This record gives sequence, structure tokens and C-alpha cells, in this order.
Amino acid sequence: MPNLPLNVLVVGASRGSGAAAVQALLAAGHRVTALSRQGRVPLPPMPGLTVVAGDALRAADLDRVLPGHDAVVVTLGISEPAWRVRLRGPRHTPSDVRSRGTQCVVEAMQRHGVRRLVVQTSYGVGATRAHLPGLYRLMFALLLKPQIEDTERQEQVVRASGLDWVLVQPVNLTDRLVPAPAFASAAGEVRGMQVARGQVGRFLAQAVAVPDWVGRTVALSAPG
Repeated sequence: MPNLPLNVLVVGASRGSGAAAVQALLAAGHRVTALSRQGRVPLPPMPGLTVVAGDALRAADLDRVLPGHDAVVVTLGISEPAWRVRLRGPRHTPSDVRSRGTQCVVEAMQRHGVRRLVVQTSYGVGATRAHLPGLYRLMFALLLKPQIEDTERQEQVVRASGLDWVLVQPVNLTDRLVPAPAFASAAGEVRGMQVARGQVGRFLAQAVAVPDWVGRTVALSAPG
């Protein structure tokens, strides 16, 4: 990785952890391109921020924006209520947006020689599946099964990419303002089942710039 500041593309930047990652990256002095289908993020114009309308599922959009970047952060997901997605399917987002979108990003990175990939998934899939409490296993099976299956496929895409990847697995996300950093564990350990989106965003920003987490799955939870 080059010296700071980095040029970072955030895919899925229009809300939640993606928007928090944009804010944290800018605060750390990086230059950020925020890619969202709507072409907007919930932040005011800032030095170093470029907002681009584009779809992660379209290779042409990624080829247009990716050259010149040092790293990519992926925070794709479905923002609609989980019960409605389970009963009727998502209305505004493809059901396989995580795996298919990440596959498109990986292929674009391979085409353009971009190495560092940081992807937010979910605690309780892949390497942390065995650590998931029983109540959450039931919720995954009954309410979130299609989304969890797609997240499992997403992680497989990342692991097979040959890139310098980091998989970031937060527990349940909240909108609380928590200034302390998240508790990060590559062993799947957590300190409770909640973590703030701002904490996740700050860790995503850290993970693009340091080698510590490359090739690892990192569980995130609130400390203490």
C-alpha cells in the first residue's frame, strides 16, 4: 500500500456503515470516492470527497470509477425490513446483491490491479458460524436465511479472490454515538451483540491502511 493519503472507493456508501466509513476515511485524511445508485450520501460536501452515481452490479460503472484507487471498501446490503424481505423478497435491491456485487467488484479490481479489499459481512457466517448464540441461529434460520446464504456466498467470493482482503463481521448494528473503538477479534470473540455503525465505519477505514488484518476475518463488537 502507498503512503497516506490513500484513494479509497466505497461501494454501498449511501447509508449505514458505508456512509460511516466514508466519514471516517475522510477524517483520517484519505480521499474517498463514494459510489451509490442514487449518487448521494448523507454527508455535506467535503474536501477529498467525490460522490458518483453507479451500480456495483454493472461492470461499466466500476471500470469507469475504479482506476486510480488504492483500496475498495464494500458495504453492500438490503436496507428493507427483514420480515418483509423474508416474506416477499426485496423490492428495491436484488436479493443476491452482496455476493453478485462483490463478485463484480473483485473482477474489476483484478482488471485494474487494485489489491486491498475490505468487505463488511455479518457475524455468524463463515469463520464465526460456530460462535453464534442459539437465539441468533434461530433468527438466521427463520427470518434471515436467504440473506445469510447470500452473505456466505459473498465471503466465498472474497476468499477466492486472490486479493489482499479483510472480512469485517459486525454483530447487531445500532446508530448510537460511541467514541470508543470497536472490539476487534480475529478469533471470533465478541463483547456483546451490539456495535455502533460509527465504530464499524472507523474500523473499515483503519483496515484499508494497515496490514494487520489482511487475510483475516474480524469480528466487531462494542467494548465492555
